[in-house]
Amino acid sequence: MSDMAPDFTLPSTTGEDITLSALRPAPVVLFFYPRDDTSGCTVENLDFTALLPEFEAAGVKVFGISKDSMASHEKFMAKKSLTVPLLSDESDTVCEAYGVWKEKKMYGKTFMGIERSTFLIDGEGRIAKEWRKVKVPDHAAEVLAAAKAL
Repeated sequence: MSDMAPDFTLPSTTGEDITLSALRPAPVVLFFYPRDDTSGCTVENLDFTALLPEFEAAGVKVFGISKDSMASHEKFMAKKSLTVPLLSDESDTVCEAYGVWKEKKMYGKTFMGIERSTFLIDGEGRIAKEWRKVKVPDHAAEVLAAAKAL
């Protein structure tokens, strides 16, 4: 797959807005997750936090994205000692652009939500690899291996 990753600018817990295209030529990992401070999302964020030094050593930028507000993100990061910057997509535009805003079912109810997905974007802004319907165990390590192989 060599589709260009949809560009965006979103507010970040770094305190500044992050524009995807401005990060080039660094490769970028975007992991979309459903909600701050829920069990799977917490584990996923902790796994990426644990591996962040290795991503950084490889020159790869990593960001988590959900529809939660900046206030929610900041609380989540502080509570769980997370170091991966989180981006807030409250308007859904980025979730829609990446095709992760999906109809989901839980306990017999249908609702719209983020399908846990990760995108590895190369230094030219192309989607090098994507993971859909992510299962959290070992996922961050798998993404790190793919990023190092770019």
